[in-house]
Amino acid sequence: MKHTTTPQTRHGRGPARRIGRSLALVLPVVLVLSGTLAVTRVDWSGNSSNPVLAAADASRPQAGPGAAARAPQDVLRDRLLTELQEKDPGVALTHLQEAVNGRPSLARHCASIARALGRAAVRVYGPTRAQSYARPVCDTSFASGVTAAHR
Repeated sequence: MKHTTTPQTRHGRGPARRIGRSLALVLPVVLVLSGTLAVTRVDWSGNSSNPVLAAADASRPQAGPGAAARAPQDVLRDRLLTELQEKDPGVALTHLQEAVNGRPSLARHCASIARALGRAAVRVYGPTRAQSYARPVCDTSFASGVTAAHR
């Protein structure tokens, strides 16, 4: 029997395979940790304390004096009321539902916005035509707004 001093390697077993196995174990851990850290760095509350983000937000032109102090639900309500007058209540209700779906923090204001749209629809279209646009957005608050404005 002949003994050699050099290690015999089979195909695929060597330094490349060891590096590959190490990467296969370490890489998922690194990706998960970096993703977790990236998510925790995002300001999900909307109140940015990051000076870079605050400066970028401050550089945006404002709509007018006091526009920065307006709450998002007030801005949405005004935009939808304008849309109701320019187009129709159906479009405004669709955009209200999309806004609430896109920004769940607006859900608690959805009923009051829908009622305001219902009252405005009665002023613009009359009670019968306004009622024809009613749909179950925010627990039928639009219809209750129409009814309240019609009385």
